[in-house]
Amino acid sequence: MFDFRKTYSLPFKYKIPNYIDIHLKEVNKFKRFLKFSKRYLFILIKGQKNLEVFSIQPKHKKILWINISAPSLGDSLMDLSSRIMLKDKNVDLFTDIKNAHIYANDEFFNNIYTIEGELKNHYYDLVILDSYSSRTVSIKSNILPTTSYVGMFGFFNGPEVNRTLFSFHQMNHLLAYPKSEEEINKISNNIITISNKDKKIVREIIPKIYITIVVGGEWKYKIYKKWGDLIEEIISGNEKISIVLIGSKNAQNESKELLERFDSDQFFNLVSKLSFNQTAEVIKQSQVVICCDGGLMHAATAVGASIIAILARLSPEMLFANANSLSLFDNKDVNNINVEDILLEYDKLTSLFDNHLQGE
Repeated sequence: MFDFRKTYSLPFKYKIPNYIDIHLKEVNKFKRFLKFSKRYLFILIKGQKNLEVFSIQPKHKKILWINISAPSLGDSLMDLSSRIMLKDKNVDLFTDIKNAHIYANDEFFNNIYTIEGELKNHYYDLVILDSYSSRTVSIKSNILPTTSYVGMFGFFNGPEVNRTLFSFHQMNHLLAYPKSEEEINKISNNIITISNKDKKIVREIIPKIYITIVVGGEWKYKIYKKWGDLIEEIISGNEKISIVLIGSKNAQNESKELLERFDSDQFFNLVSKLSFNQTAEVIKQSQVVICCDGGLMHAATAVGASIIAILARLSPEMLFANANSLSLFDNKDVNNINVEDILLEYDKLTSLFDNHLQGE
């Protein structure tokens, strides 16, 4: 177990897009070793060292998956995407309370838990840990102190990777490689289950034909500031098109400013008005979604939407797996990407649709 290479070596035999070399250059070896040592010692202290196993076997019928280390909505969707490979198992999820609602009607998870006390007196054959962070290990040792466990990321920590591909390839590894590299790459994608109730709610409020734009964001370098100019160009090319604005609370001011600027019946402001899953359904029903990197972009991949992604720092290869997407990328900031370049990608996608989107 005490193998420092686990922190930067992929735990499976196939390659996926990664920034491992960049991480090794940017973070000195002592800092990486210190973090690894703390995690290793914490596992020892918690009495978990001898409970680690390295495969999911047929006898493991009832499984608890603890996913708590990366609490963002996008990371959650990517890290849990490979649950489809456990459809013959009885799998429950323990996750962050702010992510639990995504999986309320999930096709693959039977029960969703967010509080340790909810799992008192529960029995499982195996626990899947998202990583060997002290928080994850602590939760596991508190609720199921004697149950065996496997790791998804395990000690792997720091390097950026394509998280969806990582999830599928690691699950394939844990299941003893039932699928080839080509087969795994082909099925790798994010998953989200949208209830019939949510579909009905969305159906009653959206226009018949529209495009969706995701505004706002959490990180400055991923927040596009030229939406108004882009929308103006899109409208000038098609005055009949409807545009639906979506996003979270951090986009409320921006969406209001856009509506004031254009003051048109063409616009539908659904920013911070729907649940995450309902918003995913809005994306699914749209002709095109234009967005930056974020949770709703990953939701768009899960529903098979046609995506124009405006990206910075993480390349398309690092973010997508089998997505129907066109991407524009800058090494530093999305605002270095010109409106004209986005319009070129938009024209490529809209040229594939029938004359409804063109208003003919």
